[in-house]
Amino acid sequence: MSRFVQMHILTAYPPSNPNRDDLGRPKTAVIGSVSRMRISSQALKRAIRTDDAFRSALTGNLGERTQRMGDKVREYLLEKGASEDKALEIARTIADLFGKVKGETTYIEQLAFISPEERAAAFELAEQILSGGVKIPEKEKGKDKGSPDTEKFVKEFAPKVLQTADGAVDVAMFGRMLADNPDFNRDAAVQVAHAFTTNQVDVEDDYYTAVDDLKTAEEDAGAGFIGETGFGAGVFYLYICVNRKLLLKNLSGDTELAGRALSALVRAAATASPSGKKNSFANHVRAEYLLLEHGDGQPRSLASAFTKPVRSDDQLGKSVEALKNQRTAFEKTYGKDWDADKELHVHVGVEASATLDELATFAAQGMESLA
Repeated sequence: MSRFVQMHILTAYPPSNPNRDDLGRPKTAVIGSVSRMRISSQALKRAIRTDDAFRSALTGNLGERTQRMGDKVREYLLEKGASEDKALEIARTIADLFGKVKGETTYIEQLAFISPEERAAAFELAEQILSGGVKIPEKEKGKDKGSPDTEKFVKEFAPKVLQTADGAVDVAMFGRMLADNPDFNRDAAVQVAHAFTTNQVDVEDDYYTAVDDLKTAEEDAGAGFIGETGFGAGVFYLYICVNRKLLLKNLSGDTELAGRALSALVRAAATASPSGKKNSFANHVRAEYLLLEHGDGQPRSLASAFTKPVRSDDQLGKSVEALKNQRTAFEKTYGKDWDADKELHVHVGVEASATLDELATFAAQGMESLA
């Protein structure tokens, strides 16, 4: 069965600011010489993996992205009756397996994606150290107090805690980098592009005021607070590519879990959105159009369909048309590079549209043949 699943998604956003830059304004990109609104791949991936539908479908098979694994180990050992000093020493030693420890804390300097299996193995190793079954290497002279010589320890025990494949779906999908232990990095099986509007967007400013409810009539009628925020609107194009063979490898060959993960990914990609300014703009959106492709050919985005901005009263309809035309143009030039496809189209009069359930099932089809 097909190695790749590609997703082409069009979602209409109302006036909103789902992903802010360093100034608090919507992120943008210049494409085709005009400004577009943009949502970063990082924001999209976080929205997907924290989505309720995604998490509920994969309970027990999700990792944690954190700097605080050492602190969790310390808390665990305190519950086991360890002294504060001993718990801290062991926790810092365990934390070193995941990254460089910050100063005298139990935190590491970078965020590390940690699977449930690795978390359990870290707790088990901490208990072995506490009971005396495993010895912590002696501190080197000249090193900061509380910073043990961990080189020998990491080399010996990292393979007993860290994994190159297990049951953590989000780690398998989005990958991880452990700068201090690169042998346990994982390549991402899911590539998520930055989403951008098919139309030109000139970011506007919303000037707003807030009134003090306790201000009396005798006082001035001015606002208690004045502020402004940027916003824009448009149809966003999002491209996602899944290497199903790599996903299966990252999940230790578990075809059932890989299929469930793909189904959850499709559902979340269609319904999840970044949380930025949602209380202010209520931009609860769902995909209006979603095209899924199975195939073994080299993956290709259809972003070039929108290098010329869509200008139409029917912005969504013209965006779908441009997307399909670009795929047809690629097919005429390079040949058909997909084996099967299925599309969802939320539009009056479209009878051939598949349901989200059907697309989720379609994405997961044939995982057994890749094992």
